[in-house]
Amino acid sequence: MDELPKSPMHLKVLAGVGLVFGVLTVVSGGTAIFGPATATDVLGNVVPFVLWFNFLAGVAYVASGLGLFLRQDWAVGLSLALFVATFLILVGFAIHVATGGLYEMRTVGALLLRTAVWAAIAFYARRASWYRHGGNVL
Repeated sequence: MDELPKSPMHLKVLAGVGLVFGVLTVVSGGTAIFGPATATDVLGNVVPFVLWFNFLAGVAYVASGLGLFLRQDWAVGLSLALFVATFLILVGFAIHVATGGLYEMRTVGALLLRTAVWAAIAFYARRASWYRHGGNVL
């Protein structure tokens, strides 16, 4: 497999953020979806498509974080795909809210945070890959 060059520290930190973010997302999403009623009652107005996306994307967050930490080229594309998918879920959520759908304010913050985190990770991962490939974009 083609590997990226020695990663700058900020990319390693972002890869670690993606990995930890993924683990926390899987745990919290799994608890919300599969947990006891007492755990799900406190969630309030859950938006199901956002909850399921976050849970499933958490697995991909872990994979991308590990791949970036190990400097694997495929992780660059995955991090970009995660950013785009998260942004599209944010747009869908905005439409849900604009059409009168119920939601919790913490969902707004969580989606904005996820989108920003994956934008940063994708940007820096792509930049590192760009240097590795002599200026040729993947």
